[in-house]
This record gives sequence, structure tokens and C-alpha cells, in this order.
Amino acid sequence: MSEKRPEIANSIQTGDFKTNYHDLGDGYPVVLLHGSGPGVTAWANWNKVFPLLKDDFRVIAPDMVGFGFTERPENPVFNMNVWVQQTIDLFDALKIEKANLVGNSFGGALALSMAIKYPERVNKLVLMGSMGVTFPLTYGLDRVWGYTPSEANMEELLELFTYDHSFATKDLIKTRYESSMQPGFQESFSAMFPAPRQNGVEGMAGNQNYIRGIQQETLIVHGREDRVIPLQNSYELLQLIDNAQLHVFGKCGHWTQIEHTEEFAELISTFFKR
Repeated sequence: MSEKRPEIANSIQTGDFKTNYHDLGDGYPVVLLHGSGPGVTAWANWNKVFPLLKDDFRVIAPDMVGFGFTERPENPVFNMNVWVQQTIDLFDALKIEKANLVGNSFGGALALSMAIKYPERVNKLVLMGSMGVTFPLTYGLDRVWGYTPSEANMEELLELFTYDHSFATKDLIKTRYESSMQPGFQESFSAMFPAPRQNGVEGMAGNQNYIRGIQQETLIVHGREDRVIPLQNSYELLQLIDNAQLHVFGKCGHWTQIEHTEEFAELISTFFKR
């Protein structure tokens, strides 16, 4: 019998499909929303911070529909309304009235949309390398969303994601490449952000006019050397959100939670406990 993949955890009905999600710890709920890279899963995005948060919080990390091991419905539609509805359905299924949200990149735009549409369900926000405001498509994001499966292309992406390229190990490249080749993964991924990919940026920024209304305490986190989502995004979000603070990590690319795992976990834990 083959060993169970660590990416596959719990499964629960959310609307018309079942969501794969991780659920660790017993404290106040913290929901981690992953980014939109090829082969991404909640596990790949967040597993390094799971052990650092689970003793203080109930940590919940779903695969958003179209990504990872969440069920892929027939004739799917991928847009922010669908992902917001999935998140609310997950809250309801798990009987979570209110939670802290941590959104990475695409997940940041989703966290913002949640705070706008369901403010009563969101306690505090963490936005890490976040989308959600408009910006000219970067070379890095164009390469991420335009990914075609090969180990060479995955190696380029992991180097784009990191400041310290030693994090882009041969094992990680191989694992992420093989993940991107799982049945159905590339088909749904390539359908999500077709050219012209600037449209995908604008789709993630659809709620930009409403961000000023967000009242939740918000911690904005960005890597200074991020080549996928510009640091300027986080300065804009800082200006738009009343109760916001910004922490910039030097010598850090798009993956703060991987390049500065312990500092990132300590930062958000302190923010949530305060």
C-alpha cells in the first residue's frame, strides 16, 4: 500500500465539491490562504509554519478549487466570487463563526475580498506579498501564470520566487514539478489566467474601490526583493487600509514564509495575540 501524500489531509463538502484542507491545533482559528503558483497546494505553501502555529491556534489551510487536491467540478468557473464562496462554505462546514486570515499573493486578494464581503466573519488580516490592487504585470508573475510543465521552467520559477536561490533545491524543484503534473492540475491552472494576463491582475483587484472600507486590524508583509508581486502593492494597501501596519523583510523574495519562516511565524503570532 502506498504511503499517503502529506498534501492530502481532510475532506469536507463545500457547495458542489469537496475541499481538501489541513486542520491542526485547538486555539482561535487561523485560516491560511495559499498563492497561485503551478502545482501549489496548501501543504506546499504553508507546511513550514504549521508546527510553529499549531500550539497557539487552530490552523486551517484549504486547497482552493482549481488548485491542489480539492475536487475539480465539471465545467468549473474560476473567479474571486467562487473562491470567496468556497471559503465561506468551509467556515460554515467547520462551524467557524470568525477567524484570522493569512493570505499569500493570490490568497491576499481572496482575504481582502472576504473582509469586504463578509466582514463579520473576519477578525484580523495578514496580507503577504499580496495582490488585490492593480499593477502592471511583472515578468515574474507572467512566467508563473504562463508556466508550461518542465523541470527547467519550474527551476526558473523557484528562483524567481526566492532571494536566496539555495531554497530552490533539486528536491523542491522535482517535487513542485511532479505536483504540477498531477492529473487535472495543469489543465485547471492554465485555464485560470490566460493571456493577456494583465486581465488576471485586474480580476484580483476587482474590489480595490472597497478596500478603504476595511476596518479589521491588518498586518501587511512583503519581501523587499519580491520579483513576482511588487513591493509597491503593499505600500498602496498600507495607504488604503486604516488599521494597517507594514513589515518589509530584506533579503527576501516572494516566499516570506519559506525564506524567513520563524520570523514570519513569530510576527503573525504576536499580531494575532495582541
